[in-house]
Amino acid sequence: MTLLVEAIRQVLRSETYVSENMAARFLDVFSARRRREDDTTIGKLTDREFEVFRLLGQGMTTREIGQQLRLGTKTVETHRLHVREKLGLKSGPALIKYAVRWAGTRDLI
Repeated sequence: MTLLVEAIRQVLRSETYVSENMAARFLDVFSARRRREDDTTIGKLTDREFEVFRLLGQGMTTREIGQQLRLGTKTVETHRLHVREKLGLKSGPALIKYAVRWAGTRDLI
């Protein structure tokens, strides 16, 4: 509730309120942490698939990802499946291992 009150106060002061989730997305886009080069496999992921992949790499479970992104568990599972297919990985554990390794190379863990 205090988050809502703070958001309202910021808007009343003619300031812009941005949630933590949106701030993180802006940071990813504008800080070039995520390069959308067409020749990379990860660059072929949709924005939502990339978010799921990044959060997997940070050690989050499907349920935690769903809560953070405000998605149902089934939706997160669908994104995981699509990511796995696009990356050519054969199993869920292989996806997690790849995501953790990727996140480790970018100091996201």
